[in-house]
Amino acid sequence: MKHTHHCAQLTSADINSTVTLVGWVDTIRDQGGIIFIDLRDRKGLTQIKLEPHDNEQLGEQLKHLKDESVIAVAGLVSPRPEGTQNANLPTGQIEVVATELQIHNLADTPPFPLDDAGGDKVNEDLRLTYRYLDLRRPRMRRNLQMRHTVSKTIRDYFDEQDFIEVETPFLFKSTPEGAREYLVPSRIHPGEFYALSQSPQQYKQILMVAGVERYFQIARCFRDEDLRSDRQMEFTQVDVEASFVDREDIYALFEGMVKQVWKQAAGVDIETPILRMSYQEAMNRFGVDKPDMRFGLELVDFSETFRASSFKVFSGTVKNGGSIKAINAKGLADITQGELKSLEDAAKSLGAKGLAFIKVEAGEWKSPIVKFFSDEEKAALTAQLGLEDGDIIFFAAAEWERACSILGRVRLDSAALLQKRGKIELRADDWKFLWVIEFPLMSYDEEAGRFVATHHPFTSPVPEDIPLLDTDPKAVRGQHYDLVLNGMELGGGSIRIHQPALQKKVFEDVLKIPADVVESRFGYMLKAFKYGAPPHGGIAFGLDRMVALLCGTTSIRDVIAFPKTQRGQDLMAQSPTPVTARQLKELHIQTVVPETD
Repeated sequence: MKHTHHCAQLTSADINSTVTLVGWVDTIRDQGGIIFIDLRDRKGLTQIKLEPHDNEQLGEQLKHLKDESVIAVAGLVSPRPEGTQNANLPTGQIEVVATELQIHNLADTPPFPLDDAGGDKVNEDLRLTYRYLDLRRPRMRRNLQMRHTVSKTIRDYFDEQDFIEVETPFLFKSTPEGAREYLVPSRIHPGEFYALSQSPQQYKQILMVAGVERYFQIARCFRDEDLRSDRQMEFTQVDVEASFVDREDIYALFEGMVKQVWKQAAGVDIETPILRMSYQEAMNRFGVDKPDMRFGLELVDFSETFRASSFKVFSGTVKNGGSIKAINAKGLADITQGELKSLEDAAKSLGAKGLAFIKVEAGEWKSPIVKFFSDEEKAALTAQLGLEDGDIIFFAAAEWERACSILGRVRLDSAALLQKRGKIELRADDWKFLWVIEFPLMSYDEEAGRFVATHHPFTSPVPEDIPLLDTDPKAVRGQHYDLVLNGMELGGGSIRIHQPALQKKVFEDVLKIPADVVESRFGYMLKAFKYGAPPHGGIAFGLDRMVALLCGTTSIRDVIAFPKTQRGQDLMAQSPTPVTARQLKELHIQTVVPETD
């Protein structure tokens, strides 16, 4: 039987119509010999009424029917009896009185409940092993629908903006700096390898040289990195590049995209233009380059206050060029020893030797370090941090960037503790967007003994800072920008270098990449730039992360149909797996058994 309607379609207007529905048995209820089935498809539920005592064949079929079996029913749409209507269902005013039942497939009993309440309590590994069942749950169906809506809205938006979608290859060349790559051996070129593309970065810049001018792609990307809730080894990004643009053009373009996506997917009007903040300000105030703007607890600099302090830990740090930072975790003076230890461990993981603090309780300052503070220092802390009873101050004393990072982590963990106590509210639907701009172009890698690109080596310097490449590379600002939402980076990009001489200078003179390596990895690109490369720039947005935020989940695995576990496994398909000796021989590869301790 072919269906005439889906299972969320029938209303009172369809009463007395003969219909056919198909789907899965959501529940079966026997009420005194009359059987009620909630029939489910992708769209929703319809109640089916069956009276087997009037139909011998129907009664025989129902003996074997269980939840999650796949059936088709035909019958008459009838009003539900008074008092049995369900206002929570679009089909809650009617039921289908079935006269015919066809069983397509009888189901075994599922290994876990397929409703949201029961399924959410199940171990994730079990859910991923039976992902085809997990995806039947209402929340997971809504997540997939949200992903579809977001992807369609993005495609429609860029089509309206005169962009064209161009697919780029998965198989690229190895460029070892940056994240670890997945290597793919070539059978026809023994000993040589492709790399799965970490992003279409070089291809999209070549497309600008090719005159495409306005490119986008919802691109599959690959990175061999340790996984967590917001990372996957294969992920999807919204990849965009445009010619003859500057940073202001990029900001306007993507604010328009975000506005349209949130309107279509969440029914929310995002206020634009979006706030902008320099990297320097973000680190100074929030201790991180992707600040969560839904709450305060801002960092305050007390370096000058403690420059001549009798507390030698602070004054010594300032004397050696470091910074003294502090935050007031308002209302957290009731912190437990266990919670304090956890904060201290987090600070130590970022290079702190400990976590100095002061509690303010009943008008008294409580801390081993208070005895070293002068009245003037206490007054400065009180005034600048707005100290009141019930507050606790946390300090970091280190070189500027490390001091910021330490308190940035403490800030986030303190907010989580305050939320747990009900003292602040961090709503998932409180959309606080922020552009973070003017990142340093370079950072110095102590281990490698050279400068490395903060974003990637194709990022263009701010024009007025280009002379500093020869004298003070660390002071050079890049034309790099990140769009941040509620403490998560949604996307990042930059205006690119388009002059071959400047790109070669960055590679060889600043990043100290040997000329032969530059030629082998990027020679084709530098050659292309000599044939007329337009000024260009772009950005890449994490589609998985964007959809996760819109769905109110912290794990991108919840919005990917078939994700990998944190150990990089597909539990449903049971991969990765060993391969045969013949396959390895064809690829000219031998495997080595890892050494064990």
